Amino acid sequence: MGIIKITQTRSRIGATAIQKANLDALGLKRNYKTVEHNACPEILGMVEKVKHLVKVEEVK
Repeated sequence: MGIIKITQTRSRIGATAIQKANLDALGLKRNYKTVEHNACPEILGMVEKVKHLVKVEEVK
């Protein structure tokens, strides 16, 4: 499993409660904040639910 860098690129305004909860769980509280996580299935599932709000990059 590698490490991924997740950046919130769009506002959470208008997102559903579940999408907001996923952003909070990922540690994304505001636009253009970046966090790093292991690419485990749980994290990838959360990212999939908010893929229209975030940008994901693989860290080498």
